[in-house]
Formats: sequence, C-alpha cells, structure tokens
Amino acid sequence: MATFLYKLGRTAFRRRHLVALIWVALLALAGIGAATAPPAGSTSFAIPGTEAQRAFDLLEQRFPGASADGATARVVFKAPDGEKVTDAGREAAVRKTLKELSAGPEVASVADPYTSGTVSKDGTVAYTSVRYKVPGIQLEDSSRTALQDAAQDARETGLTVEIGGDALSTVPETGATEVIGVVIAAVVLVVTFGSLIAAGLPLVTALIGVGIGVSTVTALAEALDLGSTTSILASMIGLAVGIDYALFIVSRYRAELAEGHSREEAAGRAVGTAGSAVVFAGLTVVIALVGLAVVSIPMLTKMGVAAAGTVVVAVLIALTMVPALLGYAGRRVKPAGVKSRLLGGGRAAGPSGRPNLGTRWARFVVRRPVVVLLLGVVGLGAAAIPSASLELGLPDDGSQPVSTTQRRAYDLLSEGFGPGFNGPLMVVVDAADSSRPATAFTAVNDTITSLPDVVSVSPAQHNKAGDTAMITVVPSSKPSSAETEHLVHAIRDASAGITAKTGATVLVTGSTAMNIDVSQKLGDALLPYLALVVGLAFLLLIVVFRSVLVPLKAALGFLLSVLAALGAVVAVFQWGWLSGPMGVEQTGPVMSMMPIFMVGVVFGLAMDYEVFLVTRMREAHVHGEEPRQAVVTGFRHGARVVTAAAVIMIAVFSGFVGSGESMIKMIGFGLAIAVFFDAFIVRMAIVPAVLALLGRRAWWLPAWLERALPDVDVEGEGLRTSQPRRTDPDADPDGERELVGA
Repeated sequence: MATFLYKLGRTAFRRRHLVALIWVALLALAGIGAATAPPAGSTSFAIPGTEAQRAFDLLEQRFPGASADGATARVVFKAPDGEKVTDAGREAAVRKTLKELSAGPEVASVADPYTSGTVSKDGTVAYTSVRYKVPGIQLEDSSRTALQDAAQDARETGLTVEIGGDALSTVPETGATEVIGVVIAAVVLVVTFGSLIAAGLPLVTALIGVGIGVSTVTALAEALDLGSTTSILASMIGLAVGIDYALFIVSRYRAELAEGHSREEAAGRAVGTAGSAVVFAGLTVVIALVGLAVVSIPMLTKMGVAAAGTVVVAVLIALTMVPALLGYAGRRVKPAGVKSRLLGGGRAAGPSGRPNLGTRWARFVVRRPVVVLLLGVVGLGAAAIPSASLELGLPDDGSQPVSTTQRRAYDLLSEGFGPGFNGPLMVVVDAADSSRPATAFTAVNDTITSLPDVVSVSPAQHNKAGDTAMITVVPSSKPSSAETEHLVHAIRDASAGITAKTGATVLVTGSTAMNIDVSQKLGDALLPYLALVVGLAFLLLIVVFRSVLVPLKAALGFLLSVLAALGAVVAVFQWGWLSGPMGVEQTGPVMSMMPIFMVGVVFGLAMDYEVFLVTRMREAHVHGEEPRQAVVTGFRHGARVVTAAAVIMIAVFSGFVGSGESMIKMIGFGLAIAVFFDAFIVRMAIVPAVLALLGRRAWWLPAWLERALPDVDVEGEGLRTSQPRRTDPDADPDGERELVGA
C-alpha cells in the first residue's frame, strides 16, 4: 500500500492543476445540487419491529386520512387569577381562537375543549389539540406563524396562552460557536507548524471536503429522507477528521523535507507513510459509522452512512488534494524545525538541542509505567462512575428550557390536569379477527381502567368499518418516569388475556410508548453493535500492526475512554454539574441513541490516534530499535502532532455545544470529552505504559497468522531505498517551478 500511495502522492504533486480542478469541480457540482434541491425535512421516525410502529402502521391503514404521524399542537389556555376559562367572556375568547386555528390549510382537526372534556376540574386551565396533515418539521412557515398569531390574539384578551407539541419544531440551526472551533483549530495549526501557509493547508482541504460531503447530503436529503440533523453531524465529524488527516500528512511532509528529500519526493513519502495511517484510520471510522445499521433504526443508519461518506471524502482529499496544494505552496512550506519569517524565521534547535516535550514525557512513562498505568486507569474509572446512574429517554417538552413556550405549556398542563396529560398513551385495538368487536373494545377499556397509575381512559373511537378502535389513556405520572414505563408494559402484558378471550389484538403506541420502544431497541442492539465494530476493527488493526496484543490494548483503552465520557455526559446533562457553563437549561435523561452513537463515533476517532501514534512506534521497531526506545521515538515524532490533532478535534466538537438543538449539544460535548480522555489519558499515558511493560511481547504474532496476513507496509519499509536523498530540497530546479505554481 505504501508504494501505491507514494506514487499517488507524487502524481498529485506533479499534476496539481488537474487534481485541484477535479476537486473544485466536485465542490461546485455538490454546491449547485444543494442549492437547487428541496430543503431537508425531518427524517421519518420509523422504528421497524416495535409494537408502537406496528400500531402506527395499522392506524394509517384502518384510519385513512387521520394523519396519525401528522404534527400536533396543544394550545393551553389559563384564565387570570380569580377567573375561569368557563366564564362567558373567556369561553368566547377561546372559541374565537379555535375558529382562527381551524382556518389553516394544513390543519386536519381542532378539538373543542368544552365538548371533549379538556377543561381542568377547577375550570382554570383548558387545552385544545390541533392536528396537522403533515409532520411538524414539514409544516409551512405560514402554518407556524398562524398558530403563534392565534395564541398572541388570545393573550391580548387577558388569557395566558402557551403552545406545546411538535408543530413548532424547526430545522436545527448551527451557532456561531462552530466558527470559534475552527478559529481555535487555525491557531493550533499555526503554533504546531510555525507557518501560516502550512497551517492553512489542513483548514482549506478540510473545508473543501466538508463542503462536498455536506452539500451532497443536502442535495440528497429530500430524495433519501436524510433528515435535518444529518448534515450537521456529517459536518461535525468530517471537519474534525479532515483537519486531522491533512495535519498528519503535512507534518510528515515537513519531516521528509528536513531529511533532505526534494519536495516531490517528500510529498510522495508523506502520502506513502502518513497516508497509509490515514487510510486505515479512516477505515475504522467508516466501519464504526456504517455499523450503526445493525441497530435497524433507519434514521440512525442514514446519519451514520452520511457521516461515513464525508469521512471517505476527507481521506481522498488528504491523499490527493493535500500533496497538490503542497506543490502550489512550494518553498513557503518549510522543513520541520524551520519557521516562517512572519513567525520569527530561523531554524529550531537541532538534534543536539534539548529533547522535545513528547520525548521527555515518553522517557518518564517508560521509566515508571506501572504508576502511570494505575493513575490513568483509576482516573478514567472515577470519571466513569456516573455512568452507572445512566437514565435513557428521548427529549419531550419537559426537557425544554423554561424560557420556551413548549416548556410553559408542559407546566400548565401538569398544573391543571396532572403530569400524565403531557404524554398520553394511544391504545389501538384490532378486532378484525374478532366475532364481537364491541365486546373487545369494552374489555380493553375495563382492563386498562383497573390498572394502577391510570388517571382516565377515553371511550373507544372506532373506524367506519367498526373493526379497529383507538383508546386514549392518561397516566398519572410524567412521560419520562419509570411508572409510566411500567404502565405501558402492564397494558401489553394484559393484552394476551384479552386476545385469548375476544380474539382482538391490543397495541400500545404514542410518543411515550415509542420512546420506550426506541430505548429498548437501542439497549438490545448495543452489545451486538459493539462486538461487530470492535471485532472488525480488531482484525484491521492486526493487519496494520502485525500484532495481537496492540489491537487488544487499543480496544480496552477505548472502552475506558467511552465509559468515562458517558460518565461526564451523565454528570452534566442528567445531574446538572457545570450545566450553566455548558448552556444546559434543563437536565433530564440522556437521549437513548447517545450511548450507541458515542460508541460508534468515539471508537473510530480513538483508533485514529492509535494508528497515527503507534505506527510511528512500529516503524521505529521495524527499523531495529529496542521496544522502549521505539516508544520514545514514536513520541518524539508523533506526540506533538497527535496532541495538536486532539486539540483541534476537541475544539471542533466543542463548537457544537453552542447549538440550540439538544441532541447536537449533547453529542458535541460527549465527543469532545471522549477525545480528551482518549487522546491525553489513554493514548498518551496508558498506551506507552502498556507497551513499555510488554516490551517485545507487544509485537508478538503467531507464525501461522504472520504468513496468512497481507503485507500492507504501513511503515513504508519499501520506500527506504526507493529514491536517493537530496541535500537541499530548495536547491533543486523543481523548487523554483513550485514557487510560481508551474
């Protein structure tokens, strides 16, 4: 592989005009596609194989036109102190609002609180349910505006009016903090390379890659039902890995220049060696993201595949666009140890100078490996303790900030009717195979009424054929509580007896039941997914490192870092620690998809640092160094760049903490803290400590496996004698042509 990538790097360097033209053309095509494509909506939230989804599908079939998956809005009215919404003047204002709401072209139905029984017992609070013909994220802006205008008109009469439900859902927008993350990345690159030109290359190539990837996702969003958050997540991951991959190749290029190679030769060798690590690191990320398909949740699968596509683009750009831009930069990219004139010029201390920080740290670790290993493991173990209290759920209006109308509507409903009114259960009775449908409907109603934690059970509403009915059940507990989950399971357990007596099938659905089913499905899929991803990556790393213990150590270190990161997420988003600085206005359960998504993404990113850092150690060991010295050599060449890459990735992910979308905020924080734990504790401390303790055993591989494995030559051994060195890369004739971009 190293030889092929070496040739690719040299070709891209020489044919830089063609390479640049191809990538710019792809960017333009993707941009045009994104600009002309319909806007992305909310991805269809279908959960195949769950009871809640089967019930929704049955409703679509038996209640055509009922818009079971349509947006809903709960407009909550509260009378002023000392008055009631049933007073003549207040009732007239409410009915006027109902009439105004009904006029919307996308409105399917508006319930009258005075005839549907949605007025509180004390008469101070009432609500109307507005159902729309399309999902919330697909509503026209005019429909949302009409909803808010109707509420405002009612407020002007003296009523307190708030709006809940998903009708106000909009496509999440990114904030200015993402730009801050990119600025921090730029500063880190300048400090790392000591050159504005060298620092700018990773940023430019990463932005081009993200532009192509995200524009492609946007262009295909409507056709493939990719959803509104898919492009944000793709940009988050694509930007982080794009900068890192380019960073490693540019860093290796400068190191090759310092060894006396010509610029074209240095570009080829950089792509042949660091590029090999980029390919395998990218493969681990892609495996982790595409592996999300095993969960069988279409939304999660599409998010993973879209992000994986952006990673593939980042890898291809690093292998081709980076050497092409290095050709354009010419002498303005200095060899390692030489700074640009803008930053002070001159050459850094040579080999006789003081060892760099990476070398000093590695020597400290290999002298005291047991102490460092224990401190690292104990520290991560302590950070992981909160993960034992992990509570999973999907966000509802109760998790919104108190400043939002959705949260205020949630609180008004809890005040007037009880917390269960914010998450009613929908029980669907399929009596098509029953000889006595009416008897079945009554039996279901009576059975549910007798269960604990039930406030009310509505009369069965059957379809025209009379073979299917909907029954609304209001729990006494809030939607995200354990009591409500127990009630859902109790209804499902009782359905077997009803089926045996009447032949009718009972299904429980609604947003609350759907959340419960999603959490269960994700929990059941976590271990199989972990086994698949870790297993495939383990095999891949055996090929890369030609070792059994090194990949095993990499996998165990990942488990430590991801558990510690989950502990930090629980502490901030569930317990409320540092919630103020993090901008978390409302704590609550961690989103159900967070653990499995973190496992996938963090594993891929963790393997990046493992590959980049340990391949340098492997390279030194293959070239004859003793195991402990190879660890030091690997840190001397790679620690500074890996540290810079980690800081950049943390900065990029942290930028998404400023998003107003709770899922994006939580994922951004989780990935940032996971990269911190994995890069600075696992890879920088635990990995060298373990390798120092293992010694030569770290690179042990059974002879039969050695013969069976392909030789991918990640270390670039085949390049050591491929070309002679030049004593001065800036003295060759090509240098002059490179300077002017010939």
